[in-house]
Amino acid sequence: MPGWTAAPGADRSLWYISRSVSPPPDSRPEPHPRPSRAADSAAAPAGVPAAGRPARAGIDFRRYRKLRRFLFRTLLQAFWHDLLLSHRTLAWARSPPLPRWRRVARRYRGLAVEMGGVLIKLGQFLSARVDILPREVISELSDLQDTVPPVAFEAVIDRIEADFGRPADEVFAWIDAEAMGAASLAQVHRARLATDGGAGGREVVVKVLRPGIEVLVETDLAAVRLATRLLGRWKKLRRRVDLALLYDEFATTTRRELDLVLEGDNAERFAADFAADPKVRIPEVFREASSRHVLTLEDVAFLKIADLPALDAAGVDRAEVARVLYRTYMRQVFDHFFIHADPHPGNLFVEPLGPPPEGGGGRRFRLVFVDFGMVTTIPPRLRAALREYAIGLGTRDAARMVRAERAAGVILPGADLRRFEEVYEDLLERFWGVSIGELRDTAMAEAKYFFRRYRDLLFEMPIQVRVELLFVARAIGLLAGLATNLDPSFDPWAETIPFARRLAARELTKSPAEWAAELGKQARIAALLPERIERLAAHADRGDLGVEASFSRQALQRLDRLEAAGRRLVWAVIGGALVVAGATLYALQPGHPVVPWVLGAGALGCLRALWRPG
Repeated sequence: MPGWTAAPGADRSLWYISRSVSPPPDSRPEPHPRPSRAADSAAAPAGVPAAGRPARAGIDFRRYRKLRRFLFRTLLQAFWHDLLLSHRTLAWARSPPLPRWRRVARRYRGLAVEMGGVLIKLGQFLSARVDILPREVISELSDLQDTVPPVAFEAVIDRIEADFGRPADEVFAWIDAEAMGAASLAQVHRARLATDGGAGGREVVVKVLRPGIEVLVETDLAAVRLATRLLGRWKKLRRRVDLALLYDEFATTTRRELDLVLEGDNAERFAADFAADPKVRIPEVFREASSRHVLTLEDVAFLKIADLPALDAAGVDRAEVARVLYRTYMRQVFDHFFIHADPHPGNLFVEPLGPPPEGGGGRRFRLVFVDFGMVTTIPPRLRAALREYAIGLGTRDAARMVRAERAAGVILPGADLRRFEEVYEDLLERFWGVSIGELRDTAMAEAKYFFRRYRDLLFEMPIQVRVELLFVARAIGLLAGLATNLDPSFDPWAETIPFARRLAARELTKSPAEWAAELGKQARIAALLPERIERLAAHADRGDLGVEASFSRQALQRLDRLEAAGRRLVWAVIGGALVVAGATLYALQPGHPVVPWVLGAGALGCLRALWRPG
């Protein structure tokens, strides 16, 4: 194996791979202790460093100005085309929206590839939002890969020695000078641990943050914060999503990716969650060779999950891999509430186990997860609603699904819940049993029907985006792409039904304490019931009972539209009458001074009839 040798002419201890030199003698000091988690607590307020945590980095103003120019250019185009020219009388001057936004996505993609950093992660995040972005925009962003040229190996050694406060060869017996992979935030090298200690001599992979990445991330987050503040001025968007909370969630998740001690904690939590699952493997974390900027993990580089020829050659059943992947994420979302939010093909491997079976069938395997920097936790207040939604989906209970969304705060107050139930009943009827590979084509074919039948909901959109679930939605979007690639005939519905039944059965097997709390609640209601019935009977005897009825929110909106149409009709009649009167007067007395005024008033009336505020 390759060993360390000193760089010629170096004035300090820099080490490079040499294929002919053996590792130095085994005389090293004690391993560097694991950094304290108290020093890296994420509970400190934004902008206030916790004890032992470095202060928030500054920003690169040249980079920030470039990002700001792109943002202002995009917003000005949107303001001009989608607001000022949105009126039907000016539609002739408005360029088609889809090609225009596709050009914007293409420019963003070029900017992200050029500058890297958070821009690539933001593009990948948006590319998974098939629910809010057109297909044309998704296609421009979907192949945006977080791959950048690696930094010089000397900088990697500098980072390791600065973190551990000792020469790199005292931590690692050797490190491959060529990076296995390089992304915008960090790069990965193969290595072998120094021979002292219990794990000495183990083959590992070392993830090292890029030098200066803190400044780059803070610069990009400053630009994202500016974008959310400007977009927050749009009332319709502000009503549906808390942009400030969205920025906080995105910024917190991104900054956590710069804390590799926290990433090691995430890996160990995943390992504990799936400790009893023989189908899942999480790499071991070597704490003695890890720090805030360096993370050392067990080398688990097996078959890439997207390498279909390699999976077939190894005798692994790709359809079974898709099923195991889907079940793993169902458990993360509904059992553990702790989700690996970045399941792209580079972060998932398949480990074949044992020889291929002689009698046919797929070879045994384990699903291997890596890169635990981007994770998300579902807050307790949303967990019950998510479980209810899964049970409703598995049992095809549209009313239960709508109640779950209402409890989660996705459906805005005042919305017509029965209308939402009709939508879900139609969706379940038309899409149930459709394979994941056919889902997109089927959705495109059914789009016209849904637009015609539920036009009121599509225009009004009485829903709001729950920021806490955005990263869950991103993970599910990436998961759907992986499952389709592995097995286009994969049926997610068949996998959801048994899982939903298990969740429903679990609801009936409450602990004694939970049953005692539920019985206490019902007892309090029962104790108050006679008094309430007596009050109701007294009101009935006095004739005080009455029935109040009110229009639903959607019905009131329809009435508002009818009133607006009526006002426009009145203005059209007045304007038309004045134009006819002015034309008649002009025909009889062309030079009469009143003619221009009458014609002008008629023209204004017609314009007022055409005007319909957005």
